Amino acid sequence: MKLFGHDLDAVLFDLDGTLVDSAPDLVDAVRRLCVEIGAPPPDADGIRHVVSKGGRAMLRRGLPHLDDDARDALLQRFLDLYATNILVHSRPFAGVERLLNAIEGRGGRWGIVTNKPGWLARPLVEQIGWGARCVALVSGDTLAVKKPDPAPVLHACAIAGLDPARCAYVGDDLRDIEAGRGAGMLTVAAAWGYLDGEDPAAWAADLVVHSAAELTTALSLAA
Repeated sequence: MKLFGHDLDAVLFDLDGTLVDSAPDLVDAVRRLCVEIGAPPPDADGIRHVVSKGGRAMLRRGLPHLDDDARDALLQRFLDLYATNILVHSRPFAGVERLLNAIEGRGGRWGIVTNKPGWLARPLVEQIGWGARCVALVSGDTLAVKKPDPAPVLHACAIAGLDPARCAYVGDDLRDIEAGRGAGMLTVAAAWGYLDGEDPAAWAADLVVHSAAELTTALSLAA
C-alpha cells in the first residue's frame, strides 16, 4: 500500500461513521427510549449527524427538552437498548468490505480505534464478521484517555507490532485526525461520515476522501 508515495503496512480506522453506518440502530434506540419515558418522537436526522460525537450528543438531539443531568441519567438505559439491537439495520458503508479485502489482499493489515465502549464495540465487530480480521480493536475504555489523545492509536500499533510512521488513520471527526496526527501517522478524513455540517477540509488531514472506493484508489489498491 502507498499513500502520497509513502509505503504503509496498515490502516487504522474509526468505527461508527467510518467503517459502519450504525446510525439506524442508534436512532432506533433513542426512539425506543422516548417511547419508554413518554417523550416526543426524536429527530432522526439530527441524531444521525452527531453519532460520531457519542451518546450524550445523540441524547441532546433526541431529548432537547431535558437538561443535561436528566439526559445523563438516561444515558445507560439508551446504551442498554442499543446493545439489544446492535446490528439490526447497521451495515458497513458502501465499498468498505472491498477496501478491507483489498488491504488484506496486498498483505496489509487493518485495525480499529474507536471511542465506543468496548462492551458495545466488541459485539458489533464480532457480529459483523471482523473479529478475526482486524489486528487491533482499541475502544473508548481500553485506556484512561480517548481520542483526540493519540494514546489509543499508539496502543493499537503496540498491540499489532506496527510502526506508526508506516500507518494511516481514517476517521470522520476532527478528533480522529488530531489523534492520528499526534501519533505520527498520515491522516485521512472520511467525508462520507457523520459530519454534522462540519467541513472535513478544515481539519488539516493529509487527505479527504468521499467514499471507500476513493480511499481504495488513493492507497494504490484498486485493481
